[in-house]
Amino acid sequence: MRDQVAAADNVRTAPRTYGNWRAPASAGIAGMGMLGTVIMMFGLVITMIATLASGVAGALVSLMIVGTILLLLMTKDKHGHSALQRLSTRIGWQRAKMARHNIYRSGPLGRTAWGKFQLPGLAAASQLSEYQDSYGRPFALLFYPSTRHFTVVINAEPDGASLVDEDQVDVWVAHWGQWLASLGHEPGIVAASVTVETAPDTGIRLRREVSHNMQDGSPAIARAMLAEVIQTYPEGSALVSARVALTFKGTDRNGKRRKEDDMGRELASRLPALTQSLNSTGAGAARPVAAQELCETVRIAYDPAAAVLIDEARSQGISPELQWTDVGPAGAQAFWDKYRHDSAWSITWQMTQAPRGEVFSSVLSQLVGPHPDIDRKRVTLLYRPLDAATAARMVEADKRNASFRATASARPSARSMAEARAAERTAQEEARGAGLVNFGMVVTGTVMSAEQLPDMVAAIDNLGATARVLLRPAYGSQDSAFVAGLPLGIVMQSHLSVPAGLREAL
Repeated sequence: MRDQVAAADNVRTAPRTYGNWRAPASAGIAGMGMLGTVIMMFGLVITMIATLASGVAGALVSLMIVGTILLLLMTKDKHGHSALQRLSTRIGWQRAKMARHNIYRSGPLGRTAWGKFQLPGLAAASQLSEYQDSYGRPFALLFYPSTRHFTVVINAEPDGASLVDEDQVDVWVAHWGQWLASLGHEPGIVAASVTVETAPDTGIRLRREVSHNMQDGSPAIARAMLAEVIQTYPEGSALVSARVALTFKGTDRNGKRRKEDDMGRELASRLPALTQSLNSTGAGAARPVAAQELCETVRIAYDPAAAVLIDEARSQGISPELQWTDVGPAGAQAFWDKYRHDSAWSITWQMTQAPRGEVFSSVLSQLVGPHPDIDRKRVTLLYRPLDAATAARMVEADKRNASFRATASARPSARSMAEARAAERTAQEEARGAGLVNFGMVVTGTVMSAEQLPDMVAAIDNLGATARVLLRPAYGSQDSAFVAGLPLGIVMQSHLSVPAGLREAL
């Protein structure tokens, strides 16, 4: 009996692991996907017609053309990108570079006729307004006219997992998963994102706090100690912030467009429940972000040197009073693998593969934490919640595709068999009521000089390895990826020139 109790304690105290995430893939022959299979079948038909029309010479020419296209589709790198995808990305980048779309100049001396410091790229047409929720708290409302999307941003103050019991961390993770699953039942929600940003502390807030609490009759040794703390503490310290962006459709159930005031009134009544539900996930005291705070966040992201000026102004009790038309960069230039904006250089990576197998709850702790070789770092998790009907259809289609790939060969690989079992397990969990969420990750690192870029790249490579994720620089789209990493709620799939279904088939 004693041995059984000990064994039960070991099982109960074992650390919990997480996993079973899957990348959706279409069925196809020889791993080519649906598009490659269709091209192969169509190529065989064309070859037969060419044989009848031109004989052997026509058949050889058609086979050569079809074979080249199939070879480009089947040749993939470690990130799962085919040679055709890489070639099309390179061609698109060269076209944008020749048209000088990668260069941006704003302000009175810029190229824009209105002389404002407007945001570049996907966020150029965004509009910012401010409302108050049911608790009287002001919140910023972003509107994107091209997609008819509305975004609200919530500020979180997570305490972190240091000196926290493992059971409490498991409870936080469980509530976070429940919160993500509940997004699929929120009316009109399109996407959600979580941005964790680390930046060096300027020390101005600490100096303001100490000076306001310093008493006139305090001892000299206490004053000297606090003065030394003010001078030495900011060195090596970091400021960590977390923000959650929720994006909603600007149409009702009948597809009718809704006005900005209507969405503001509706979200004002829904925000208290959304912020309160985040408290049980370990996010701390969640509150909506006001318009001025959001302007400061975006302004500092494009010009990190402005952080000191903004903190200095706040320490003197002066509000910067930024407008949404003043938060963009004065100058920006996108390169193939990096992005220059005002006073800093940035590189953005995108996750191409989630951690394989099972991981612990602390798998991303080092990736989201501060690093001495990176001045500012943003890790953004992108979520697209799915409703129950869409989730059921997707898991069943994924199960059929995985089963087809496992049975298409007489000797299936171990990976295809594992994918079939994982797809079956996902379908069973969804049938029991579990939610389904599409997710991705964007990592942006910012340094103040170009000489720091190699050290930052090496640091991100090491951090990605500790998180067991596969990261790839956003080649040819660094400016768009930079915007995607900001807490602005931009849904990248809605801005693609190539349909998402065709990209997945590739």
